Amino acid sequence: MKKLLVKTLLYSWLVPVLVLAPVAGGGSASAAERPGAAASRTVPAAGEIRIDVDGQKIQLPSAPVIRHGVTLVPMRSVFAALHADVIWEPETKTVIGRKGYTVVTLKVGSKQAIVNGKKMALDAPAEVRGGVTLVPLRFVGEALGADVKWDAKTKTVRIKSAEALAAERKQKLKQEPAKPSAKLTPAEIVERNDESVVMIATNRAQGSGVVISPDLILTNYHVMDGATSGHAVMINDRIYEIAGVIAYDENADLAIIQTKEPLPAQGVKFGSPNSIAKGDTVVAIGSPHGLRNTVSEGLISNIIRENGVTYLQTSAPIDSGSSGGGLFNESGELIGITTSGYQKVNADLNFAVSIEHVHRLLLQIASGEANTAAFLPSKLPSTLKGASESEIVKLLEKEFAYVQTSQGTAEIKDWQAKRDAEGWLVLTANIDPLFYTYYIESSREELRNWAINLGLTVSGLLPDEAVELIVYYDRTFDFKPRGLNADEVTDLGNGKWKVRYPVIHLQVKEQLHIETRF
Repeated sequence: MKKLLVKTLLYSWLVPVLVLAPVAGGGSASAAERPGAAASRTVPAAGEIRIDVDGQKIQLPSAPVIRHGVTLVPMRSVFAALHADVIWEPETKTVIGRKGYTVVTLKVGSKQAIVNGKKMALDAPAEVRGGVTLVPLRFVGEALGADVKWDAKTKTVRIKSAEALAAERKQKLKQEPAKPSAKLTPAEIVERNDESVVMIATNRAQGSGVVISPDLILTNYHVMDGATSGHAVMINDRIYEIAGVIAYDENADLAIIQTKEPLPAQGVKFGSPNSIAKGDTVVAIGSPHGLRNTVSEGLISNIIRENGVTYLQTSAPIDSGSSGGGLFNESGELIGITTSGYQKVNADLNFAVSIEHVHRLLLQIASGEANTAAFLPSKLPSTLKGASESEIVKLLEKEFAYVQTSQGTAEIKDWQAKRDAEGWLVLTANIDPLFYTYYIESSREELRNWAINLGLTVSGLLPDEAVELIVYYDRTFDFKPRGLNADEVTDLGNGKWKVRYPVIHLQVKEQLHIETRF
């Protein structure tokens, strides 16, 4: 679940240092309500537009504005009402909103936002008006898990926060409780399901899977992403070749794969999504680091909904290779597919995709809509031979611009590709300086692996060329930082200094060499 793993950017004592504004409002972002006809220019909203969050009117320091049919509102008040933190980065005129595991980034004047590393189009960009930063309302509200509706009769934007929606679901669950099943011990849960959990090995990755019918296995999308061949290994060491993926949901990180011949295992029993509650005991079965059918026990620590996907946070330990494994309730029923976890924290913070998202895939198969097994199409070309430097840059921007880490998403930007006098293909880029400043210590391994993967991938697409990758830290300061090499600090004049130095330097031909400054 690469979108989830995000932490708060700053501790409270750092916020006054960075939040220097021009921010004086509160907001939530884009594709807004449409009160009345769309305006073709920025004008004050006709009449007073009221904004309610969970039934309470939000007091704004200045009136909302309608631009191209999109309601823009002062930033800070609405972010606060939605229980989100917000930061203004004055150097880049960027708004960064964070709530739990969701990060929303908007740049003044840009019609493109980023939500957990995914680029999304805006109908109208954030803007500064009269010293107040305004953001499009509906986009941010929905990105933060809220329900946003426009009441034209009363000129009111009615927002239900993620917390209010969760409370409604909980109340509904209390009114319509699922029929309880007999509780099993962890040993009984394992005995019932152990043979139905397999290890999946492809030419790209290793993960886990759960047998749901004699020739169908449920796993994570990212386990199969980029694979062109693979097999499932059962607990008795028998190996079954994978024919391909028959149905998938990339957003929910789920895939159903088909084997070329039936497996001698029963399909697991599915639990009810409505019966899941915080505090429930669960058992996870998977193959971390290739250790087949490893069992761990824990609790449902939280239930989180992000970008339309429900995740079960669990204290049951999950590690690399467990992706695609099963999370079972006390009745031995499958309630989630394990997908990710924080690797370097004291607490057990791990996640599974709720089983509720599997039903749509099963309907596709049952209806015949999905009936052909094939490996997922590659997102990379078969070769880069003959590709121009600009085409290489476009590929890097599309496939390698974001690094998903246990501390959140690191953006790698400002890509360039040039061939030097010695014939080397030199790739350069800049890492998000804020991410580097606050999270590099705990993300070094993931960034190093990302660089190695990029280098080997490009080298494989250009086998006759030497490839060099340099990722820089690049930031402008209002003071001259000390303790750096002379060539790493440049006086820009007007009291500004630019700091730039390489943090990743990788070279690959027949062999690979990498240096890092972490």
